[in-house]
Amino acid sequence: MCARPVGLGIFAGLLGWGVLMNGIAVGAENEPALKPHERIVFLGDSITQAGASPGGYVTLVAEALATKQKLKDLKIEVVGAGVSGNRVPDLEARLERDVLAKKPTLVVIYIGINDVWHSLNGRGTPKDEYEQGLRRIVKKIQDSGARVVLCTPSVVGERSDGSNQLDHMLDEYAEISRKVAQSTKSRLLDLRRQFIGHLKKNNPKNDDKNFLTTDGVHLNAAGNRFVADRVLETLGVRGAAAVATGPDRLLRHVVLFKFKEEVAGPQVQEVIDAFAALPGKIPEIHDFEWGTDVSVENKADGFTHCFFVTFRDEKGRETYLPHAAHQEFVKLVGPRIDKVLVVDYWTKR
Repeated sequence: MCARPVGLGIFAGLLGWGVLMNGIAVGAENEPALKPHERIVFLGDSITQAGASPGGYVTLVAEALATKQKLKDLKIEVVGAGVSGNRVPDLEARLERDVLAKKPTLVVIYIGINDVWHSLNGRGTPKDEYEQGLRRIVKKIQDSGARVVLCTPSVVGERSDGSNQLDHMLDEYAEISRKVAQSTKSRLLDLRRQFIGHLKKNNPKNDDKNFLTTDGVHLNAAGNRFVADRVLETLGVRGAAAVATGPDRLLRHVVLFKFKEEVAGPQVQEVIDAFAALPGKIPEIHDFEWGTDVSVENKADGFTHCFFVTFRDEKGRETYLPHAAHQEFVKLVGPRIDKVLVVDYWTKR
């Protein structure tokens, strides 16, 4: 299935080019900030093709750059150039038409999933061809005068313990992408490590989908926001939805539970697992973490479990509280709780 690249005319602003969260910054000291009238092309497969649709990660990046008060005056164009099913050889074949002909100043390459995934049907890309093809693509882009952000392939299956069928192969191809980024002095956005870190924290039941993807590969709403945020962080901008709404702050929703004495360990764990599953069901949740009391002051008053749910704004909280998934969780936890304490506060990003 083919699709024409989707262009989005976007107003953005002066961006710092030296920030990368939990990844590898390559050549950051020599990279200039983005300038007025630059053009960013997102090159990839079906994930990027869908990313240029409403709610997709490319669109979220574009909207964020267009809305942030200090950045919106510099008129930067964002172009989606994703085609379903593409592998590295396919990107190379259409590079001139879909990328270089558009005269980009920055190209974000998000590729590698199909090079690995299609190995199951005999249409994958051998590692040496993957590496050499990536090198040629990056070189041609750089020779045209544009900069490159090279993303590692993310996931084929969301199990957090390394038991997805293609995890080992994905790790090998991600390492190739890291090597290519380093040797070509490209910016690296290590989505593989970012996804795995997020899933280890937020997928305690070890489900294979529905946290950041719909099917283990293609992004759901939460996944699109996650990738958009990672791209923006790489460009020195924090938070897609937060940028779009303006304030440089986050809303913390803190929940403490004191369980009834008769509630046994497995019932407590069921509550923890259900709470930790909510970020995969409610995209408005920006971040989630939890822990048990380890204080030595004996002032916890019987509260043993603390949960942090982070929203980008009040609208996120307003969506979360009546959301069907949250209400289902409330029904589960209610009979098991002796006391609950809730505190909300604003914090800076």
